[in-house]
Amino acid sequence: MNAPERLTMSGVRAAIIDLDGTMLDTAPDFHVAINRMRDELSLAPLAIETIKTFVGQGSENLMRRVLGVDFDAAGVEQRFEQALASYQKHYLVINGDHSTLYPGVREGLEALQAKGLRLACVTNKPLAFARPLLAKMQLTGYFDVVYGGDSFAKKKPDPMPLLQVCADFALAPQQVVAIGDSSNDALAARAAGCRVLNVPYGYNHGQPIQEVDSDGIVETLLDAAHLISA
Repeated sequence: MNAPERLTMSGVRAAIIDLDGTMLDTAPDFHVAINRMRDELSLAPLAIETIKTFVGQGSENLMRRVLGVDFDAAGVEQRFEQALASYQKHYLVINGDHSTLYPGVREGLEALQAKGLRLACVTNKPLAFARPLLAKMQLTGYFDVVYGGDSFAKKKPDPMPLLQVCADFALAPQQVVAIGDSSNDALAARAAGCRVLNVPYGYNHGQPIQEVDSDGIVETLLDAAHLISA
């Protein structure tokens, strides 16, 4: 893995950017919605640090991980539908209320656009959550396309969503860089043939981002923009 100060990327014409843990610290939203759901199921609240380790592979996986704190596999499946419906109900009510932009995000998006790059947001968050959240944070206008975890038959770490963005933009995968906070982003990018940068401040399922195979770690999206030369 290259050190950021030595890293440059030429020939990049588009960036695919993750949402949770990359552009926005959404863990406080998850914390509120999950614990409201758990209260309905007469379960004890979870700490936000525990919840952070469950984030990143879509709502279904999140619910199974949350229920798995208290139940075995059979117990999880028995309660899964009720828990998911309750969580989605609560999340829609508070979506974005407790989330904040990470430093350098808006400046980074503006710098990437100024370099002539096309931008896509690809997240494993359901699209019905992702679009309102982007709008609430006034980020929608930066992106040509937005795909959620339910937009395709497969989600990250499968390359399907990234390959669709490449097709949308009529670009070869090597002309596209994925920027994210987790192994999901890196694995999807590697499988698609895209380049990949990781940020160090997100969730990554509770694992150190330094253990992820990527083309480099950048402190902010603005730093990523500085490295890219179209």
